Amino acid sequence: MAVVLIVDDDQRLADMLREYLVAQGLAVLLAANGKQMRQHLLAGPIDVIVLDWMLPGQDGISLAKELRSKEGGPPILMLSARGEDDERILGLESGVDDYLAKPFNARELLARLRVLLRRSGKDEGADKVEIGEFHLQILERRLYRGDAEVDINPAEMDLLLVFAQRPKRILSRDLLLQLLGGEEDGRFDRSIDVRVTRLRKILEENPRQPRFLQTERGLGYRFVPGP
Repeated sequence: MAVVLIVDDDQRLADMLREYLVAQGLAVLLAANGKQMRQHLLAGPIDVIVLDWMLPGQDGISLAKELRSKEGGPPILMLSARGEDDERILGLESGVDDYLAKPFNARELLARLRVLLRRSGKDEGADKVEIGEFHLQILERRLYRGDAEVDINPAEMDLLLVFAQRPKRILSRDLLLQLLGGEEDGRFDRSIDVRVTRLRKILEENPRQPRFLQTERGLGYRFVPGP
C-alpha cells in the first residue's frame, strides 16, 4: 500500500482527496504546512507527495527545493491554481516531478500519482513479508500459512499492510488511523487496539507475549517481521 502525503491547507479539498485515494487502495496522510510535512517525513516512509503551491508560511516552491536538496526523496506532484506556462515551468524547475493545475479531476490526479509511483518503483515494493510461519503477499492482499491461505477480514488486512510496509518503526494510534483513512483526533483509537488483538491471535504463538506485533508503552505499536 503506497503512502501519499498531501500538503495543502485547504482542509475540505484535502479530506475529499484522501477519501478518494483511500478508496483506490492508497494510504494517505495530510499536512497543512511545511512543519507538518517534515513531521510526517520523519515519522515514516512517504512514497509520493502532493504539494500545493500556495501554503501559509513557506510556500510549495521553497518546500520543493528543500526536498530536492536531499537525496532519495519521494517524487512530488505540485498543485496550483496558477495554470500559465511560466508558473508550470517555475514549478518544474523547483524540482517537482509533475504539475497539475486547479481545478482538476481526481481521476487524473490518481493516474499521475500512479505514473510517479511506477517510475520510482514504489507502487510494488517488497511483495512478500515473512511473519514466522506465515507470509504476507502485499500485492495480492493475502496471508498464507505454508501453502494455505488464512482467512482475515479486510480491516485487519489493511492494518497488517500498513505495519508490513513500516517494519521496526513505532507507529502511534493516531498515525495508524490516518494511514487507514480514519479519524485523526484519536477518539476511535481503540479500534486499532481491537484489530491488533485480532491480528495477534492469528499471527502470534503466544498473543500475551507478542513477537511480531509489539506494544511500545505510551507510544503505539512496532511490527517486527522475520522467520
